Amino acid sequence: MIKSNLLLVFFSVLMLFTTSCKAQQIEESSIQVVLLAGQSNMAGAGDFDELEDSEIKRIEKISARVSLSFNGKPAKPLSYYKNKPSEKYHFLKRFGPEIFIGLELAEANPNKHYLLIKRSQGGTALYGAWNPEWTEEKAKEVEKVHKQKIKLYSMHIADIKENLELLEKKGKSCKIIGMAWFQGENDAVKKVAADSYDENLTKLINAYRSEFNIPKMPFVIGQTNSRYGIKGGAAIVRKAMEKVAKSVEHVDIIKTTTDTTWNDFPKHSDNVHYNAEGQKRFGIAFGKKLMNLIEN
Repeated sequence: MIKSNLLLVFFSVLMLFTTSCKAQQIEESSIQVVLLAGQSNMAGAGDFDELEDSEIKRIEKISARVSLSFNGKPAKPLSYYKNKPSEKYHFLKRFGPEIFIGLELAEANPNKHYLLIKRSQGGTALYGAWNPEWTEEKAKEVEKVHKQKIKLYSMHIADIKENLELLEKKGKSCKIIGMAWFQGENDAVKKVAADSYDENLTKLINAYRSEFNIPKMPFVIGQTNSRYGIKGGAAIVRKAMEKVAKSVEHVDIIKTTTDTTWNDFPKHSDNVHYNAEGQKRFGIAFGKKLMNLIEN
């Protein structure tokens, strides 16, 4: 009788272990996809070497489960990207909000794998290059000459589809779980772009959701606090972002201060681009807000 009971316990434990292994295999074969888009602050100007050793070790620990495809390049384990030293940014290892977005998501969900698909370019506007209803006329109104042919929304969609097709060929399933948007400075430069920002941002959100048939795709906005552009232009864009976050479902915003001490999200001395600490804080905020939208 005792032997019979022991055998029953043994097989019960074996079945539980097998089920657990299968569940883990399912988690590993299903990739959670996060979309990242914007201009220079999404590209990032954080110095990776300024991060604490403990933070770098945490990033290295999850990098096998988090990959980044940046501007059409093949996906690689999450890490910094190479920076060409300049008078402005002398460091060699550069990063944007993706590092701590990936870290937040991966540490909160230790059995899940993630792919971040980022497209960014500095000095571009939602009214122009990022407009899902792009026209050459609109681009010429707001973009610099060498950027008037760039169609960033279309390029990002192509990046995403290419990455999803590669995953499918590898036999992996995937699910787009949300998007982070970090942009707005250049739309404060022209009145036509600032005044139509809420309309254009709503169209952008709807375009991504429609393209991938995810009507409730979580979307998080990083609020601009630029101080350049036309008089009042930045304030118009900031208010437009807040309006969209309130009026469009499943959208949230990371609010920022206009106080030039930048105590909330620290910046470089140029007062435009976020330094390592600023990018770290934004990444954490993006990650937490995305998870909150997903859960709700």
